[in-house]
Amino acid sequence: MPENVEATETTSAGARPAARPGGRNARVRSQILAATTELVARNGVAGLRYEEIAELAGVNKNSVYRNWPDRAELVRDALLQYAEDSAPLHDSGNLRRDLVDFLIVFSERLSSSTGRALMQAAVAAPGNTELDEAVRVVYDQRLATARKRFDSAVDKGEIPPVDSYFLTELLSGPVYLYINRRRHPFTREVAEKIVDIVLAGIHATTP
Repeated sequence: MPENVEATETTSAGARPAARPGGRNARVRSQILAATTELVARNGVAGLRYEEIAELAGVNKNSVYRNWPDRAELVRDALLQYAEDSAPLHDSGNLRRDLVDFLIVFSERLSSSTGRALMQAAVAAPGNTELDEAVRVVYDQRLATARKRFDSAVDKGEIPPVDSYFLTELLSGPVYLYINRRRHPFTREVAEKIVDIVLAGIHATTP
């Protein structure tokens, strides 16, 4: 069966089989995106080859071309999936806990070999049109997720109205410093201190 064809189920009435959601195609796409992320981290966008992606993903090369005939879209989708998996910002109803959990997961992914390589790639993004666009889309999506969580907190009275971009930078900036300098481990205690200081500052500076 071709990798991009969904598995089907046959009905007792002999009707045309109905495609199952997800299935083989979803798995193949996920494998391709994961392989693309790893190769971008390893070799950059310029060194990205569909043959290597297919080999690493364990799929036929035609599956990569069929799903992503445009390399820039493949890189963008791969980094988007990585971003979504790397630092989810949940809404448990407790903003402080959600932000601490977010920073912990974020630091773990940045500390990984793939995370470190992608950080280096992001720094080199200006001048690389494909990677620059992919990084911008990834950041925009992460910011949209943060804005949704902060809006919810504002509605519940946990924080006053806030600039989502500014708040996200205040929270994530120290994580980058910890991971890049590697002088001290990024612990939950550190994450709690960052969140507490930022939230206290927001409340203290609100008219």
